[in-house]
Amino acid sequence: MKNKYEALLVLNTRGNEDGANKIIERLEIEFKKEGAEIEQVQRLERRHFSYVAGPLDSGYFVNFVFGGEPQIIDKIKTKFKLDADIYRAHYQKIPARRRGTAKAAAKTAAKTAKAAAKAA
Repeated sequence: MKNKYEALLVLNTRGNEDGANKIIERLEIEFKKEGAEIEQVQRLERRHFSYVAGPLDSGYFVNFVFGGEPQIIDKIKTKFKLDADIYRAHYQKIPARRRGTAKAAAKTAAKTAKAAAKAA
């Protein structure tokens, strides 16, 4: 049984000449290598954190909506935890009642990004 997931990633683009687009393209390939079926990639923009809790004061937010088997989320979390380009990450399962509505996914991504910016 396949589930839908959402991954909100805050990218560390400081000192990276490639920029956010190259990192996002690489991450898409990594998702596919793990067996994820990417439905949507939302490039949200660079935002300053309202609370600085680490070495960065801003990050580039990107939201991936993807599908896959239940064990895929653990594989992706483990793989991306070691990735130096990912500063923060939040993963969640999309409930069945919201599946298929891109508008709902975009709305949730915006809320999650706002909450993550406040928390970071």
